[in-house]
Amino acid sequence: MAIPESQLERWSNQGAVATAKQTHESIRAALDRYDWPNGKPEVYLQGSYKNSTNIRGDSDVDVVVQLNSIFRSNLTEEQKRWFGFTNATYTWREFREDVRKALIEYYGLSKVRQGKKSLKVQTPYLPSDVVVCIQYRKYPQHPKSEDDFIEGMTFYVPSEGRWVVNFPKLHYDNGVDKNSRTSGWYKHTVRMFKNARTYLIEREAPQDLAPSYFLECLLYNVLDGKFGKSFQDTFCNVVNWLNLADFSQFVCQNEQLSLFGNSPEQWSEQKTRRFLSYMMQLWETWGQ
Repeated sequence: MAIPESQLERWSNQGAVATAKQTHESIRAALDRYDWPNGKPEVYLQGSYKNSTNIRGDSDVDVVVQLNSIFRSNLTEEQKRWFGFTNATYTWREFREDVRKALIEYYGLSKVRQGKKSLKVQTPYLPSDVVVCIQYRKYPQHPKSEDDFIEGMTFYVPSEGRWVVNFPKLHYDNGVDKNSRTSGWYKHTVRMFKNARTYLIEREAPQDLAPSYFLECLLYNVLDGKFGKSFQDTFCNVVNWLNLADFSQFVCQNEQLSLFGNSPEQWSEQKTRRFLSYMMQLWETWGQ
C-alpha cells in the first residue's frame, strides 16, 4: 500500500519558526553588548531554520558568528605577497574566546559550554549551537584581484587538529534558487523526506539514517523535473531517480564541495543506498 498523499503532505509542512527567530535575536543582542577588539562580527542563521527546511521537533538553532576583518584562503604564499596580505595579529582562537566571554556575560557561565565544533548556549527560547568562525576566501587558480573570491567561512577543530571550511551563504542562495525552479516543491520535499526519516527512526531505524544536512544536499542533486504534480509522484520520482543515479558527480548544496567522500563533512554512498532502501520499504509496507 502506498503512503497516502495526505500523510506525505503533512510531512512536508514546516515546523515553528518564531522561537528560532527569538533565539537568533537573543544571541545577536548578547554579542552587540560586547566591546570587540578587532571589529564587530557578522551574525547570521544557518541550518534548517535559515533554509526553511525545519520540521516539527527540530530544536537547536545554528547561529554563525563570523569575523570578516581576518580571513584564511587557498592562496599560495607568493599570491599573498603579491596582494600585500600579512598575517593577522588577532587570531581565531582569541576571537572565539571573546565570543565565549560575550555569551557568558549575557547568559551566565552555566548557560554556555564548549562543544566540539561550536559553543552550546541555552537561551531563554531554544538551545543554540554558535559556530565561531572567520571568513574564508576561495580564489580561482589565477585571481584577477584580491576581491576575486567566493566567500565561505572556516573554523578550527582542536580535537581533530584541522580547519573546517563551509559555504553556508551559498548553500542558502542555491536552495532558494532550486526552490524557485521547482515552483516551491523542493523545500516541501526536503521536509517530507526528513519527516519520513524521523518516522522510521522512531520505529527503530538507525539513528544516523540520514543527517539533515546530507539529506538536503542529496535532494538538491535531483533533477528539477522530478519535483511536482503531487507528493506521491514526487516521492516515487525522487527515490527512483536516485536509485539509478551516478553519485560520483553529486555536490553539496553550496556547489563547492563533493557530497560523497571520506571527510567528516561528506557522506558515504553506502549509507545513502541504505537510506533509499528504507524509503522504498516504507512505501511498499505502509499500513501493514
